[in-house]
Amino acid sequence: QVQLVESGGGLVQAGGSLTLSCVASRSPFRINSMGWYRQAPGKQRELVASITTGDNTNYADSVKGRFTISRPNAKNTAYLQMNSLKPEDTAVYFCNVKIFVNNYWGQGTQVTVSS
Repeated sequence: QVQLVESGGGLVQAGGSLTLSCVASRSPFRINSMGWYRQAPGKQRELVASITTGDNTNYADSVKGRFTISRPNAKNTAYLQMNSLKPEDTAVYFCNVKIFVNNYWGQGTQVTVSS
């Protein structure tokens, strides 16, 4: 099965920056898209950003202008550059990979933004 390894989470003060990375391995077919979701305590998991093989991106309204997703050369690694972080961004962030109709998820990495 596809394995996703996330890194880059941590604790940062409001206004700071973090970069998350996700490396997908053992993919049996070409990855159609990669993305990041997040889940805060007591809330539903929500899409943060996604990117297709054609470099089409989609962002949650709450992060537009602050976060940037990239997937260099449409390979197996995705990055999420997070700038101007807010306490509301605090959540567990999950990497997501789509292959055909199948979804694969990382284990999640904690991002905590302090005031």
